Amino acid sequence: MKTVLIATSLLFAAAAPQIAMAQAPAASPAPAYSVETTDIGTLLDNPATKAVLDKNLPGFTANPQIDMARSMTLKGVQQYAADTLTDAALAKVQADLNKIPAKK
Repeated sequence: MKTVLIATSLLFAAAAPQIAMAQAPAASPAPAYSVETTDIGTLLDNPATKAVLDKNLPGFTANPQIDMARSMTLKGVQQYAADTLTDAALAKVQADLNKIPAKK
């Protein structure tokens, strides 16, 4: 009887890490586009992400100076347009960007 219990305990101990890995929730993938890491040029060149900017930041994409900011991120430009690119506005943009898959 002791041998059966020891053998059973060893089997469960060996299987425990595999069971734990199988039950661990999968990490959600990083968003394809981000206000912190995606440059504005990339957002402007994709119709879906440009629509997000137009929806949440009216007039932003039509600004005559927008081309100067193409290599910057929205978060990086925030310091120059704090009244438009508020934390709340960027959060709304990010929420909508999270719904857009990466362009292939």
